[in-house]
Amino acid sequence: MSRYTASKACRRGSVCNPGFDPGSGRVRAVAAALRTLILVAVLAGGAAPAVAQEAEQPACRQALVLALDVSGSVDSKEYRLQIDGLAEALTTPRVSDAILVAGAAPIAVHVFEWSGPEFQNVLVPWTRITDEGVLLDTARRLAGTERSPSPPSTALGTAMATGARALAQGPACWASTLDISGDGKSNTGPDPEDLRALPELQGVTVNGLVILTIDSMGAGPGDDDLVAYFETRVIRGPDAFVEIADGFEDYARAMEKKLLREIKTMAVGQLIPPDREHQ
Repeated sequence: MSRYTASKACRRGSVCNPGFDPGSGRVRAVAAALRTLILVAVLAGGAAPAVAQEAEQPACRQALVLALDVSGSVDSKEYRLQIDGLAEALTTPRVSDAILVAGAAPIAVHVFEWSGPEFQNVLVPWTRITDEGVLLDTARRLAGTERSPSPPSTALGTAMATGARALAQGPACWASTLDISGDGKSNTGPDPEDLRALPELQGVTVNGLVILTIDSMGAGPGDDDLVAYFETRVIRGPDAFVEIADGFEDYARAMEKKLLREIKTMAVGQLIPPDREHQ
């Protein structure tokens, strides 16, 4: 029955309550209360899954950002050695065991490549490595990467700032590590030393993987060699260190060694999150 038909029937006194006035204040108040209850129920029903999902997220023991140098000094062969070397290092038995250690919270990884100030290309977005399948999928994604056109310059400071922002926007983990690979010194953008006060780098450990080539030895601004450059201007934070690869052919070995050193393997029940240590 349409609203118009019902109104006519009511006037004839057939099926309506003559005391009902839809315009009365009491009826309007009851209707408003019902709408409020319905809205609360809808919001509660919609929020519950989100809360449950957040509660179901596993603890994260370490957020690890891996930043790969793809500037002009890196040719196509060296690019593949670097990308495939990272994929290989992540899946070696020792690294896999360290990442997936029984009883430990997972680590989360984020991988990007960088060159000039305006080129930072994400290869693997934030991923929690919760099991071997996820780890293998991450390695396959890296192995399937094709090189994108990029500027030839080396904006090391910009890459560090990009990695710091990724950590700030990533999952809340008990430790934060930024891993910078490079075969040369910064020649554009902010100097790495100028980032000492960057808020996003506070509490972050910055490690370096220096790739030594004929071109990298002493190349770039300054008189110090590349290892000393990384040691004095790039790395910082608790237990920071520089790992050395003797050319791109040695990258996979050096990356495996570095990952084993920096991945935290404390079990959930044995680790007190840093913000609670002194409470």
